Amino acid sequence: MSDSIYTVRQFNQEVRELIETSYKQIWVEGEISNLASPSSGHMYFTLKEKDAQVRCAFFRNRRLKISFDLKNGQAVHLKGRPSLYEARGEFQILVDYLEPAGEGLLRRKFEQLKNHLRQEGLFDISHKRRLPDMPGCIGIITSISGAAIQDILSTLKRRYPVADILIYPAAVQGERAVPEIVRALSQANEMRACDVILLARGGGSLEDLWAFNEEVIVRAIYSSHIPVVTGIGHEVDLTLSDLSADHRAATPTAAAESASPDRIEIINTIASTYRRLKIGLDHSLRSNSQHVDILMSRLRHPVDLLHTHGTQLLNLQTRLMFAWKTTMYTNEMSTLRLCQKLDNMSPKLLIDRNQFLLNSLNKRLARVTNALSTESARKLSSLTARFQALSPKHTLQRGYSILRDPSDGRLLPNVGSIRKGQTLEAEMTDGWVECIVKNANRYHPRATAIRDSKQTRTKSK
Repeated sequence: MSDSIYTVRQFNQEVRELIETSYKQIWVEGEISNLASPSSGHMYFTLKEKDAQVRCAFFRNRRLKISFDLKNGQAVHLKGRPSLYEARGEFQILVDYLEPAGEGLLRRKFEQLKNHLRQEGLFDISHKRRLPDMPGCIGIITSISGAAIQDILSTLKRRYPVADILIYPAAVQGERAVPEIVRALSQANEMRACDVILLARGGGSLEDLWAFNEEVIVRAIYSSHIPVVTGIGHEVDLTLSDLSADHRAATPTAAAESASPDRIEIINTIASTYRRLKIGLDHSLRSNSQHVDILMSRLRHPVDLLHTHGTQLLNLQTRLMFAWKTTMYTNEMSTLRLCQKLDNMSPKLLIDRNQFLLNSLNKRLARVTNALSTESARKLSSLTARFQALSPKHTLQRGYSILRDPSDGRLLPNVGSIRKGQTLEAEMTDGWVECIVKNANRYHPRATAIRDSKQTRTKSK
């Protein structure tokens, strides 16, 4: 045992942690007493039984989730977390959820089964069938000793007395209720005599209505081939059978009204249909009478019709002859134009035309060839004369000669390329001569001019 000394705060804090660690969440059943509701919105009360009690705190944010009022002496089930209020050293339960005792377990079972069946699709709107507008036979599953059967029968007699009624007796409370209701639903589906089935009973507590929350009945309603209308309890009562049924009514009387048309409404509908039918027939008769009158006014004597048709036939004949003549004239003109085009395209004409064209081209070719030959001969003669005039041999015929170096045949164009005593070769028009240079003198420009002047005078004389 430790000898350490705790402060009160430390001890209370350690005890609180120990309690909260040991107990997470618990369910406790008891009776409410010493209920206090301060202005903060929280509730504080003592949960007790014969020889024990515990303090409870129900805070405002949790209290808003319940749908009933708490009062002293009320037996409840609560879910909460054990703890210790350190300021006073008081053991208490912090309440998370609270429900009345007795119905609480059934209510949780109801919610669990409802969620399970909803996930399977037993409550889907797509599965629900439309009720017949005017059923020939109505089946009733209920207790024959209850008040519900009398309410249903009186409602059907008042609203729709022409329907046949089949009653399938079944207990609606207690241990026999579930098998008898399932058997009645199975029997009704096997016989197939009813167009709609009413499953009904009067009001009661959750325990009294619990048979209609059993899974086997809910599945039997879902599997029924005949539409099922439920009228179970009062308007505030809701069972899983109501959710699975094709139509849910608030009471047995409302179920009978949902499954049957109102006699007054049927009479009014028939009367309205009769009036509409009478008005339609009257309108049809008037329309047909007017149509007959129009047809009679258009009806003519056969002689008049023959005369009219004869006139029309004569007009058609005249139009036909005119059209025939017009067509013939058009065809003749087309044929004439085609003949002319064919004549124009005759091979003989084309050959003659092309022969004439060929002759013309030949003549033009001969003229052009002659002209080109004459011009070429003239140009050749002119070029020949010019060539001869420029030819060295022609120059030699005029008394000139060409000097070459006999060693290499090189032309000697000027005095500067000649040496004294050099042997030269002088080409003339009919041969060549060899000569030796005695002297090589250059002309002075003035002496050249005098010599040219003398030569010119000598040529002119």
